[in-house]
Amino acid sequence: MRHALHAEWTKLRTAPGTVWLLAASIVLTAGASALAAAIVKCPGSCTADTTKVSLTGIMLGQATVATLAVLVMSGEYSTGMIRVTLAAMPRRPALLAAKAAVLSGVVLAVGAIAVGASLLAGRLLEPGNGFTARHGFAALSLAHGPTLRAAAGSVLYLALIALLSLGAATALRDSAAAITVVLGLLYIFPVLGDVVLNPAWQHRIARWAPMNAGLAIQATRNLGTLPIGPWAGLGVLAAWTAVALLAGGLLLRLRDA
Repeated sequence: MRHALHAEWTKLRTAPGTVWLLAASIVLTAGASALAAAIVKCPGSCTADTTKVSLTGIMLGQATVATLAVLVMSGEYSTGMIRVTLAAMPRRPALLAAKAAVLSGVVLAVGAIAVGASLLAGRLLEPGNGFTARHGFAALSLAHGPTLRAAAGSVLYLALIALLSLGAATALRDSAAAITVVLGLLYIFPVLGDVVLNPAWQHRIARWAPMNAGLAIQATRNLGTLPIGPWAGLGVLAAWTAVALLAGGLLLRLRDA
């Protein structure tokens, strides 16, 4: 397993698009979060969850994380490198586990940087927009338990999105198809929640759609009004991820390269 981990790390760090996708993830996440923190003002939105506002960029940065994760597997199929990989590592479940471990470690590290930068932007910008002690808002700090949970949960959210995308790419093999399926899962469900008129279905979508449920981990205010709790929502995303990895691992084992 050690050799498989080393090989996957070498392939990931030497792939031409890895550095750019990781950098884009940080820039897009932090930039969109800073923009949201600069736009939302009090009075006007004095009921806003300042922590969640500061982490808005996760919704954008996850797209680059998903793209990187898809390319980790489907890129080998498109180049034919998968045959060499399987010859060197014939135990296919171990190969997928090695890819998942290396990918998770990289995304967790990059996610921590992106989330930290987003919260720093919120801490600097939000007081100037009226989110001060006078209106009942403390400065954003990881010493605040709910904020720490939202920050750590957001990093875990990105890692789960990466693993979900890896599972989809393993099952589908094609980069375009896998990216389309993953981004469709993430972004189409929220749109459906907005256009569906039936309140019961709106509630179901908010509880079970991967992005809707997973991002509940960012909430720090009015938790009783959420369709699903923070950790339960992240658990729903973990279930989606487990299904994708199990399906991908099964198909990887049954099909020829």
